[in-house]
Amino acid sequence: MEIRTRSARITDPIPFLAEPGREKSIPVGPCLIEAVDGRPSVDIIWGARGQNCATLPIAEVQAAQSQGHLVLLD
Repeated sequence: MEIRTRSARITDPIPFLAEPGREKSIPVGPCLIEAVDGRPSVDIIWGARGQNCATLPIAEVQAAQSQGHLVLLD
């Protein structure tokens, strides 16, 4: 199992479903994206101390990237 972490920036809030089914948004600003080989989703981590995390399907992350809402920095 390989874990890859990349630095990124959210340029427009990205919505996601939080527990218990409430919609929230990942805010504009820096974040980390962690991907685990073979997993169909990635974790997006943000906040001054990395205290917030959301798990999104890879397809949603790719859509946010193609729309310019998420920019990979490395």
